[in-house]
Amino acid sequence: MTALPGMDDPALLTEGDPDASLPDALAAAAADPALPAHARALLRRAHAALLAARADADAAHLRYHALFDAVPDPVSILDADGVVLDLNRAGLRAYQRPRDAIVGQPIEVLNPDLPRDHLAPVWDAVHRGRTYVIEVTNMRGDGSRFPVEVHTAGFEHEGRPCLVAVARDLSERREAEVRYRELMDVMDRGIAIHDVSGRFVYGNPAALRLLGIRQGTSLGDTANLGDWIPIAPDGAELAWEDLPPVRALRDGRLVESTLMGLYHRARRQLYWLMVTAVPQYPPGGDRPHQVLSLFSDVTTLKRDSSMFDRVQALAHIGGWELDCSTDRLHLTAEAARILEADAPPATMEAFAAMLATDDRARLRDALGAAMLQGEGFDLELQGLRRDGSGFWVRAIGGPRHGDPATSRLTGTLQDIARSKRDEEVLRLQARTDPLTGLLNRDAILGELERRMRLPGAAAVAVLYIDLDRFKFVNDALGHAAGDELLVSAAHRIGHAVGDRGNIARFGGDEFLVVCEAGPDATRAERVADAILDAFGDGFRFDSEEFTITASIGIARAPEDGDRPQTLIQNADAAMYESKRRVRNGWQRFTPALAEGQQERLRVETHLRRAIDNAEFHLVYQPQVDLLQGRIVAAEALIRWHNRQLGEMRPDHFIDHAETTGDIVRIGAWVLREACRQSAAWRDAGLGVIRVAVNVSFRQLVGDDLAAHVGRVLAEFELPGDALELEFTERVLIEDAPATLATFAALRAMGVVLTIDDFGEGYSALNYLRRLPIHGLKLSQLFVSGVPDDRSDVAVCEAVAGIARGLGLGLVAEGVESEAQRRFLIDLGVPVGQGFLFAPGLSPDEFARRVRDGGGRFG
Repeated sequence: MTALPGMDDPALLTEGDPDASLPDALAAAAADPALPAHARALLRRAHAALLAARADADAAHLRYHALFDAVPDPVSILDADGVVLDLNRAGLRAYQRPRDAIVGQPIEVLNPDLPRDHLAPVWDAVHRGRTYVIEVTNMRGDGSRFPVEVHTAGFEHEGRPCLVAVARDLSERREAEVRYRELMDVMDRGIAIHDVSGRFVYGNPAALRLLGIRQGTSLGDTANLGDWIPIAPDGAELAWEDLPPVRALRDGRLVESTLMGLYHRARRQLYWLMVTAVPQYPPGGDRPHQVLSLFSDVTTLKRDSSMFDRVQALAHIGGWELDCSTDRLHLTAEAARILEADAPPATMEAFAAMLATDDRARLRDALGAAMLQGEGFDLELQGLRRDGSGFWVRAIGGPRHGDPATSRLTGTLQDIARSKRDEEVLRLQARTDPLTGLLNRDAILGELERRMRLPGAAAVAVLYIDLDRFKFVNDALGHAAGDELLVSAAHRIGHAVGDRGNIARFGGDEFLVVCEAGPDATRAERVADAILDAFGDGFRFDSEEFTITASIGIARAPEDGDRPQTLIQNADAAMYESKRRVRNGWQRFTPALAEGQQERLRVETHLRRAIDNAEFHLVYQPQVDLLQGRIVAAEALIRWHNRQLGEMRPDHFIDHAETTGDIVRIGAWVLREACRQSAAWRDAGLGVIRVAVNVSFRQLVGDDLAAHVGRVLAEFELPGDALELEFTERVLIEDAPATLATFAALRAMGVVLTIDDFGEGYSALNYLRRLPIHGLKLSQLFVSGVPDDRSDVAVCEAVAGIARGLGLGLVAEGVESEAQRRFLIDLGVPVGQGFLFAPGLSPDEFARRVRDGGGRFG
């Protein structure tokens, strides 16, 4: 569009009148005949639109202020920094300040207690599209304060983000709340509030007082519904769904003036209440979320009613009254039933005569104090009825209220026989092992401590019993068989001990016997022998029969310990010594045994660090062809030298390693070191010399032995037949599928598998044929006696026959004389080792003998 003359400079529009407004300028321009007709029409439309916009703005401004000032609560407009941009009339009235004292000032002029960054959470809520609500205290012009609840929201005012804050004066509500709380506190009727789960939410002082709850007690401590028995007006126990609060919550309707009783089990007190229950709804809810109960104590009125005896019977509580001048005793029907239904005692003296001697004296003392000093009493008494049946009662009594002369005493009598029986059952359960029925650990410790604490007590002996091979049976046949075995073992021990001591299951498969040692020095040992004899017969489970023995340790007080824990610890140490030596036997604790314990502990401590400190080394004993004298292999033997302990024999530390489990790590070291040395001999030109290594049963059942052997052979590039693994006979009876699989995997690698010291242990021939082994080693225990000892000769001949019959190789250990060598050759034993040929040699000495003598002896 072509620009109109003069329209490119707005200043020219008001040139004739500097005070003229823009609408006037537009009107004057529209009337200018110098302008084209269409331009004047355009200016007229612009003039009309501007006037309409101004009219709309003025109307909106009037509506804004009308609405702003119509709000009855103070409303303020704040900019982003908290400066007050506007305030309605209600605000001016509430704050009692002139407008210019607030508008243009920071909001802190109304609330000087606001923190420095008080707007941060407000803007955070606004940016999330939410309203920020807070309770603060505002200040009037005269300095007085009043509480307000402020709702703050965001909006755009004159093109910039601002806040609108509405402050609701809480003064009247706070005063109403205070008056409400004061009213609740001073009311003589109880008020209680429960939620839908039955949790006690609120109780006014009258409610706590009426229910016998001390002030300051946590309401949560009173919410255990199991502590209360609700009672209907007829004396029957009231069902949960019939309680007034439950009915009000369920039906959503008021339940008025309902009579009910509450009996508190622990306090043994009965309250009669008149209850009104009012359901309460949450805002917007259609189901009650809690119930308010109003109640009054009507116990006194109810006690006089004809139904009170029925309630007494339900709670097993009766009443009594004593005429002190005549000793006449009045009993309610329930009290008479508790004592003697057919002929209840008519006097207090007759009642006292029914009691145990000590309780009779306690009752008479309490009655005397009640009559002379006006004191009340609360006693638990035990007695006998004429038919010989026993009773337990709780007698509560004291002077009758309002009787200054104390001419009468009154009280209640409660049957507590059931609770006493329950206490006894719980006491027995707390002292009894649930599986065997014997005493448990805590009970036997208490009994032992009691005996040792008695002045002038006789000597006490402790027998610590552990079942041998129990874990094997438990793992092999399952926990049901293990539990049955423990029960059977407990019966046998109980039968063997009889009335000579107390027996407890101390834990797992361990039992403890505490008995008087007396002047007879061998009494405890005779008890131990009887227990061992009781384990002479095998145990059966289903169709399986197995033998279980026991190892027993004996300690006496006071010489072996003057405290229960010390005595048991020493008996335990003696038991382990018995298990280590022979099993199926007993061992008496001695000071030397204690020293041995310390030594074993010392050895085990150093043993655990031996590998890390490089204290182990291997020697190699040649395995020799008995006929030709040629070295055919070597057995790796471990040696340990510790700087503090010196040179340690293998038979001294290997058992410790087995017990502690360190044998697994030591065995892995031996295996790798033996393979490393075999590779070193090969690289030195001696060829591949097979090395035999002993393997613990723990290694076999622990990590994957076959995989570990495969990794070590691959590391040193050795063939499988460069390694021989020697196992104990234990693998013959514990041939689990995993064991068979491991043996098969080792044999597939070419590793030679041998049973070491065959004949010393299980010699389970029916299992021997199932394992894929290559040979047997004849124990030096039998070789040492040939050719003179007939028994050893017979064993050697039998083992040689087994090896031949099964096509197995045979190596004899402990060959020390030429006569033994000739005997073994005649027997057909091909290979032997022993001091006749060489002890364990260092790697260099073994290599020298192979080189210098071609590996030959003799």
